[in-house]
Amino acid sequence: MNLGLLDLKLIVLTVAVIVVIAAVLVWLYVRNRRRTTAGLRQKFGSEYDRVVLAHGSERKAESKLEDREKRVEKLKIRDLEPTERERYSKNWEAVQSRFVDSPKGAVAEADDLVSSVMKTRGYPVSDFDQRAADISVDHPRVVENYRSAHEIALRLGKDQASTEDLRTAMIHYRSLFEELVQVPTIVERKAVA
Repeated sequence: MNLGLLDLKLIVLTVAVIVVIAAVLVWLYVRNRRRTTAGLRQKFGSEYDRVVLAHGSERKAESKLEDREKRVEKLKIRDLEPTERERYSKNWEAVQSRFVDSPKGAVAEADDLVSSVMKTRGYPVSDFDQRAADISVDHPRVVENYRSAHEIALRLGKDQASTEDLRTAMIHYRSLFEELVQVPTIVERKAVA
């Protein structure tokens, strides 16, 4: 009889240990998912919400955003050289100054100039949707502006953009342009004595 009682206690103890281990594993998994979600939300901002809406679930969206990060990591994105930065900045000023006399032409030039800067930096520029996805990894704050400006540029070709739309497009292109040509942040490291 003692042997049966001992077996029952051992079985109960084993089940209890398995339940505790399972609960700890579930808790760790949930905590990790929350950290991942919080990190992606913080990094991508409104782009996170746009991707969730497009894919119908946080899990799918997070997978897509993580895929974007991996893809962009493999690209050879580089900062502009000071001479390139200066040349592009002068080109931007010229494009912007032409807006008053030729808003349509200036918007088309701004679209081309932004694409040129992206190409120089190492972003693939063949497909707009892929380009916007790639830009969202390093420049999530302005990617929606880029999409909006590009949509206006497309409407421009169909003669469906007002002057106010064109002004908005230029402002949006400028925000992305400024981020793309910005001076890189140099991190100084202190030598250990």
